[in-house]
Amino acid sequence: MNITSINPSTGQNIGEVTSSSQGEVKVKVQKARKALKKWRALGVTGRVEILRNVVKGFEKRQEEFAELIAKEMGMPISQSHHDVGGAIDYFNWYLDNAEKYLSPEVVHDDESMTHTVYYEPVGVVAAITPWNFPASNFVWMVGQNLVIGNTVVFKDSEEVPLCGKLIEEVFAESNTPEGVFLEVYGDREIGNTLVHEDIDMICFTGSTAVGQQLYRIGAEKFIKVFLELGGSAPGIVFEDADLDKVLDTIYANRFDNSGQICDGLKRLIVQESRLNEVIERLKSKLEQVTIGDASNKDTDIGPLVSKKQLNVLQRQVEDSLTKGARIEYSKEIGNLNGFFYPPTILTQITREMPVWNEETFGPVLPIVTFKTQAEAIELANDTKYGLGGYVFTEDKSKFRDVALEIDSGMIQVNNTSYVTPSSPFGGYKVSGIGREHGKFGFHELSQIKLISEEN
Repeated sequence: MNITSINPSTGQNIGEVTSSSQGEVKVKVQKARKALKKWRALGVTGRVEILRNVVKGFEKRQEEFAELIAKEMGMPISQSHHDVGGAIDYFNWYLDNAEKYLSPEVVHDDESMTHTVYYEPVGVVAAITPWNFPASNFVWMVGQNLVIGNTVVFKDSEEVPLCGKLIEEVFAESNTPEGVFLEVYGDREIGNTLVHEDIDMICFTGSTAVGQQLYRIGAEKFIKVFLELGGSAPGIVFEDADLDKVLDTIYANRFDNSGQICDGLKRLIVQESRLNEVIERLKSKLEQVTIGDASNKDTDIGPLVSKKQLNVLQRQVEDSLTKGARIEYSKEIGNLNGFFYPPTILTQITREMPVWNEETFGPVLPIVTFKTQAEAIELANDTKYGLGGYVFTEDKSKFRDVALEIDSGMIQVNNTSYVTPSSPFGGYKVSGIGREHGKFGFHELSQIKLISEEN
């Protein structure tokens, strides 16, 4: 069976990839198991040396990868360049800092004994990623695993199979030892086959619903599970916010990548006195943006990834409108052939509406108001998710107080960013289990061994 790749800007078929069979999945897991011992024996230094060739391969095909992401996923080409370039930067950071965070660490030392912690590979990892950031999702999930000494069987989303093929080609061209990185192709059924094979850990980025299913599978197998799941990040705009400074950040965190960002700003919570100004400023900003084919360098907002994703978003908004939501703004998008949704601002939001209590993956921004700081925090925490959070204020003391009260794994103020390769990325509540990046990711994906020796 073939997996058809559709250009979401046009709705046209741009290629096909053969789906893996259940037998092929089993064989690849067996190869990964066989490669594990030699990959581990290379040590951190040996693995880093080999993986630098992989990074060079991605650097060589950087432009090609960015163009493919725009065509296959619908990310505007200007943003897909950032996806690929950022992914390469992260991979290089992992390689540059591996020795520092994976070297043996003395945690206790006295006259009688020394305790040393070793960070060892877990084993064979099943790694599954979504479609919204094809380059970064892959590197974030796979890079540290390989550096640690785990072998990886990787399944990319069926929405971006050609991106998956390019990744596989880069590894083949870099002469990575056989079995260290292998790829399977297919839908949820193939993913389910993969996680039921002889693996030692499940690493997954995607929806909370699927993450919960994988967590149950991991419990039955009694193996480690890492989950980076959905989000419904609040953005709190206090009355002292400097909109001249932060408006572009508010816009980008909601409307970049057509709003298809796991930790994107999905609920804007505005102090009453600033509501009208915030709405008018966002409307003016959206009036200036260009919507169109993601491969066009002038495009600011492209399509959603698929007809399925478009249908979900349409249902969420229509249901919210029937419950009383009001459209403050909806940009005219003309006669586009792909899976486009107009950038939309909604008000008169209540808590039973899907745009408030579900994760909205698209260019739709619901706005609510608050009177007091306590009310703002209560609204921010009124979600089952807890991945990202954004606060806009000029009062540093207020920001620290609010940040400590928000139930979220990551929070930033104004134009700062919590996304760096050295900082932990992950969430509270149903937004996931575990952290990636930095020393936190290295240790999350390792088996930690303590050795006690006599002095």
